[in-house]
Amino acid sequence: MSLVSFPIPAPVWRMALVLLLSLRTLVPAAAATPPQLPEITSLPLELQHSAAIGQPLLVMVSLEQCPHCVIVRKHHLLPLLRQGVPVRQVSMRDQRPLLALDGSSLTQDELVRRWKVKVAPTLLFLGPDGRELVERLEGASLPDFYGAYLEDRLQRARQVLPGR
Repeated sequence: MSLVSFPIPAPVWRMALVLLLSLRTLVPAAAATPPQLPEITSLPLELQHSAAIGQPLLVMVSLEQCPHCVIVRKHHLLPLLRQGVPVRQVSMRDQRPLLALDGSSLTQDELVRRWKVKVAPTLLFLGPDGRELVERLEGASLPDFYGAYLEDRLQRARQVLPGR
């Protein structure tokens, strides 16, 4: 038994190869873009909004290319955001400006340093005056317990909010 082969001209092969390669590069680029949280552009406005809905402002300090940050954002913080919890992000080493609590203009990195954050991810639970309501959640080295630690701190932050 013999197999019949049909010769395919070289230009057709080249075109098919170019098409396959371009599709291969498009799909990973879309898949590689991790979901993001809204960033702080005005800390006073974010705090005012959080106070108006009776919630602490949950701020994630992130770092570009941080795999733990991606996991925390995707599996814990984005679901909270969808439930109506005010969750925002600032990034270490980011030079984009924002309005600080005192009305000054700072970069995201300057605000991170003002808060003395050294580890990414770090979660801050802020009250209406910008002070931390409970102990910050630093790092993500215990993934099995992270959700419980986050929920505990969020509940405690809600309990100590002024006016509750």
